[in-house]
Amino acid sequence: MARNKVTIVGAGNVGATCAHWIASKELADVVLVDIVEGAAKGKALDLAESGPVMNFDLNIVGSKDYEATAGSDVVVITAGVPRKKDPVTGQYPSRDDLVKTNQKIVGEVSREVAKHSPDAVLIVVSNPLDAMCHVVLQESGFPSQRVIGQAGSLDTARYKTFIAMELGVSVRDIHGIVLGGHGDTMVPLPRHTSVAGIPVRELMAEDTLQAIIQRTRSGGGEIVGLLGYSGFYAPAAGTVEMVEAVLKDQKRLIPSAVYLSGEYGYDGLYIGVPAVLGAGGVERVIEMQLNDEEKAMLDNSADAVKSVVEVLGY
Repeated sequence: MARNKVTIVGAGNVGATCAHWIASKELADVVLVDIVEGAAKGKALDLAESGPVMNFDLNIVGSKDYEATAGSDVVVITAGVPRKKDPVTGQYPSRDDLVKTNQKIVGEVSREVAKHSPDAVLIVVSNPLDAMCHVVLQESGFPSQRVIGQAGSLDTARYKTFIAMELGVSVRDIHGIVLGGHGDTMVPLPRHTSVAGIPVRELMAEDTLQAIIQRTRSGGGEIVGLLGYSGFYAPAAGTVEMVEAVLKDQKRLIPSAVYLSGEYGYDGLYIGVPAVLGAGGVERVIEMQLNDEEKAMLDNSADAVKSVVEVLGY
């Protein structure tokens, strides 16, 4: 039986770490693609050379072109440029400029991927996340079920981590979910958060909980403040959780950026909601019963996503 094959476009920190987690779990053969050929080939070779020590036996290759990616089961798209300060002016590029730049990069990637792996499930990690999902959907021509954005898995992981740290308990016993767009308007749901089934509000004061929610919302910024660039271990782990759910047809319920057609009152918009992920990609969207406050926060998040999507011009 042939092994599964996963292509990762973008061999930067997130892409390379995705390859690392996939190899460590022995999930699939991996193809790393990057416009900087040496980066893809070098990291792929380095990772392959760790196989005899870490006991995984996979084909791991790097390439500049897409021929090697043909027939991939899942393609992870991390390509794009981050928001970097201009060394001369000290200014960051405007959001619109960043969106347009990444639209061009991600659009080109999407067309190549669709040509070589027409049956793949595409998992989008490039930022601004929700808007880039629209680009991949448009440019690949794939059905929306096979274009999924990774954000909720990461945001939920951060939320659970901070709760476990505060309470001094295992992260395995924290159950919760974060909805909405990836950014300052994300929607953690404390009403649906528990520790081994015990509602979180029975275990910590409200102001402590609200501080954790705020820390979750600015979780990416906290890492950037410490490192000087974006985090990559947790984003890659959140991505690989989704890759594994698809490859193994696990029917995992993972908060993901998915294309909504009327669910939660939104139509034609990618936003983070609970979704069942399996071999077909998004197999079902779960509609939670949100109270007025939660729905208002999700509406606010959706509005923020719409304002970025409008820049794309589709």
